[in-house]
Amino acid sequence: MSASEHPAVHVPPPLLSERDQRGNIIRLTIAQALAGANSVVVYATGSIIGHTLAPDKSLATLPISIFVVGMAASILPAGAIARRYGRRAVFLTGTGCGVLVGLLSALAVVLGSFWLFCLATFFGGAYAAVVLSFRFAAADGVSPAKRARALSFVMGGGVLAGVVGPQLVTYTMYMWPAYMFAATFLAQAAVAVLSAFVLLGVRSPLPTAAEKEGGRPLRVITRQPLFITAVICGAVSYLLMNFLMTSAPLAMQLCGHPQESSNLGLQWHVIAMYAPSFFTGRLITHFGAGRIVMAGLVLTGLSAAVGLTGIDIAHFWLTLILLGVGWNFGFVGASALVLECHRPEEKTRVQSLNDFIVFGTMAIGSFASGSLLAAYDWNMVLWVSFIPLAFAVAVLAAASWNDRKIARAS
Repeated sequence: MSASEHPAVHVPPPLLSERDQRGNIIRLTIAQALAGANSVVVYATGSIIGHTLAPDKSLATLPISIFVVGMAASILPAGAIARRYGRRAVFLTGTGCGVLVGLLSALAVVLGSFWLFCLATFFGGAYAAVVLSFRFAAADGVSPAKRARALSFVMGGGVLAGVVGPQLVTYTMYMWPAYMFAATFLAQAAVAVLSAFVLLGVRSPLPTAAEKEGGRPLRVITRQPLFITAVICGAVSYLLMNFLMTSAPLAMQLCGHPQESSNLGLQWHVIAMYAPSFFTGRLITHFGAGRIVMAGLVLTGLSAAVGLTGIDIAHFWLTLILLGVGWNFGFVGASALVLECHRPEEKTRVQSLNDFIVFGTMAIGSFASGSLLAAYDWNMVLWVSFIPLAFAVAVLAAASWNDRKIARAS
């Protein structure tokens, strides 16, 4: 992306001490790992519980779609709270929602209430929306040269979530024999409480007067070609990851595979989503965010292609692993581009707007995924995924070509 498109930074951001920077990254990485279990538990169980409780089987994936709606609906309010009261206030509000989703989900399973379970997953989405801000919070008070690496490293905390979440499901789903998964959600609520204690020690710069004012109008910021490209690529990366992951556990069950195999496949998917984060930041620094995003989109397309070759457990697992790595490169790379689109005082508004667009788009894909799986089959879900993928590749390629054209002209 061309430097000429980036806004000049008029007010230098306050830098934290090296000790506080390290402390924040460690705490946010741990919290990312713990909070990631929330999403993994919902994705591993949501469509299965939905299939059991829903009045119409076509609504089986609705709880996961509601989870995504909860993410989209909570992002802008979370950004407003952060802008007014600071990041830590948002973190503690989010973990409160994490406790609530566990308690309400357990109650829904015991009562056999599909709609209460949907309400619970909405709060789970609110918690996930706050967790997503951890990656941007890691860049607060950090010098520009280190921001991509800080953001990427915190995302790496999701590796542990990829282990904790599925194992939490596997070891607790039968603990209350009369109500499968009820104990799982009680355990998930306890993990959210632990995350809250970890986040209490985060030291983020307090919002400045300029940040509360908000900087330039959003219409000016959103016209930047760099911002448009970042949003589209981030939205498609997350859309397709959710689109395929929403249906995969239920598709495996419908193909006759055991729940334990589904849990393990999801575990490796989440590990693949976050493990590359330990070096994605370095790759972005070396090759540029645009190239890393393109690599992510290509890997996502490859994952869908693998899924079309068969329905054995190995096909599902390889599809989910490639999908995870593709999401990491696409989403982390797009997030790094967003950091280049705003001034320090504009960060919470621009970051919140980016995430709102990303997860609003993702919600549409989540609803469509369940409907396609119910009306057709797993292969149709895979074929449809190539449509938004081709659009994102075209947008990114056009932006890169325009950058090269500007560079040659200068």
